Amino acid sequence: MSTKSLIQILPLAAALLLGGCAGGDRYSMSSDKAPANAPDVSKLENAHPRYEPYSRQGNKRYTVLGKTYNVMPSGQGFTQQGLASWYGAKFHGHLTSNGETYDMYSMSAAHKTLPLPSYVKVTNLDNQRQVIVRVNDRGPFHDGRIIDLSYAAAAKLDMLKTGTASVKIEALTFAPPTTDSVIGLGDKQQFIQIAAAKDRQRLIALSKELSAKYQLESRLLQQGELYKLQLGPIGYPRLAQELLETIRANGYPESYLILPAAG
Repeated sequence: MSTKSLIQILPLAAALLLGGCAGGDRYSMSSDKAPANAPDVSKLENAHPRYEPYSRQGNKRYTVLGKTYNVMPSGQGFTQQGLASWYGAKFHGHLTSNGETYDMYSMSAAHKTLPLPSYVKVTNLDNQRQVIVRVNDRGPFHDGRIIDLSYAAAAKLDMLKTGTASVKIEALTFAPPTTDSVIGLGDKQQFIQIAAAKDRQRLIALSKELSAKYQLESRLLQQGELYKLQLGPIGYPRLAQELLETIRANGYPESYLILPAAG
């Protein structure tokens, strides 16, 4: 179970949420469920590993259910084996521990001590399926479980029916970009992915709004039943990064860069 916003607000609020865990509300493990009429997530792309500065939220020492956790300063070289679980509809749309909005259709996860955000490769040891997820939340706080996966990630690992799976996780880390590495990208064009949803008309309306606001073209890509809204192309990497930070601050915290293909 991911206890989500337990550690991101005032201690009193955290205590109230913990009380909710025991009381059987939406934070109760037994009340979680898969989404109704879920889209086909089998063709969803993995999270795109890249360097990201650690967030200001969710990276401090914290205590949940009487146990204190120290966040690692870096995930470099980190591997772990144990049980994975997943969380779905009851948390969809609520805040994660680093202040983002949980999307059960994203390739994301919760971990107790990895810095936020982190990227992790997860291997289901029962069937050797693999996914790459972006860790942006805290949990699971059940004994013996090492990672809580989004509904989409769990579906791709074929563990929805069993609820848990034996997994190996491996952190993927990147050095901060240097001036030389930024210049080295030259004029390769990048896009900023804003959102993914089934509602095509809503994304079309949003694309018009954001294109006008940021003076950029937009494109809508279809992947299965989902549509992905992206702004761009942007030919200058530094400008793309600055614009990404602005867009995240203006209400789209899970936006990310689509990097140009190598070569």
